[in-house]
Amino acid sequence: MAVLTETRRQTPPVETPPAAARPAVFSHLFLTVWALLTTLPLVWAVLSSFKSDEEILTSPWGLPSELRWENWSRAWNEAHIGRYFLNSALVVTGALTLTMLLGAMAAYVLARYRFRGNRIVYYAFVGGMMFPVFLALVPLFFVVRNLGMLGTLPGLTLVYAAYSLPITVFFLTAFFRTLPTSVAEAAMVDGCGHFGLFFRIMLPMARPGLVSVGIFNFLFQWNQYVLPIVLMQGEGAERKWVLAQGLTALAVNEGYRGDFSGLFAGMTIAMLPVIAGYLLFHRQVQSGLAAGQLR
Repeated sequence: MAVLTETRRQTPPVETPPAAARPAVFSHLFLTVWALLTTLPLVWAVLSSFKSDEEILTSPWGLPSELRWENWSRAWNEAHIGRYFLNSALVVTGALTLTMLLGAMAAYVLARYRFRGNRIVYYAFVGGMMFPVFLALVPLFFVVRNLGMLGTLPGLTLVYAAYSLPITVFFLTAFFRTLPTSVAEAAMVDGCGHFGLFFRIMLPMARPGLVSVGIFNFLFQWNQYVLPIVLMQGEGAERKWVLAQGLTALAVNEGYRGDFSGLFAGMTIAMLPVIAGYLLFHRQVQSGLAAGQLR
């Protein structure tokens, strides 16, 4: 009897997997499926840009027999993707610079200074996030036309910046509130003015948040289609089209000609800046979002 009791005591308990591990398995499985659904179309489009039209139609899922860079050159020159790419780069660069500069300044003031009407201004920006762009197309068209900027790249740049400001101010206001006030107070004691405090102290400290919201603004502005369609009108406006308009025209024109390889090459050229931006700044985006959640 004593031997049996001792044996029962020495038998190790059977370990069961914790209940928290089961949802983790399903979440990892879901993320894996989501990654495949997101990545495979991109890879398929890039591979198709190197195929001939015959290979695209007869072997859509196969690898290209050779790398046909002439598809890219044909899309760049004959379909004017190069011109549209340059127009998009100019508009997005100017709009992103204005958005980040003005948005960061407004968010810093709303987050760090108390004045009458602070909440009103803040909620006005937040309300701009809930205002659909389609409701403003008609009055926006007349406003831009009355300013003499219809069908111009500077006019489109200003509109891009205006529509990107609400989300920028909303995101950066929350981020600036989390920054330590002791650093700002120490800088003020050392003789730093408000201008120097913002550009030399607070702005570098907010770099993770700036990079995160900057990536989101870049994606919104680079892929914008509705605003250019409405605002890029008039004589000679076709030469000032942005990349989204150029790709649409390429899809319509080349679709009837059967030049699918040129169409895929144009799509790949349009995707390259977005993919490159994510590969360069994905760590900063993740750290910025994690910092905002933890704080």
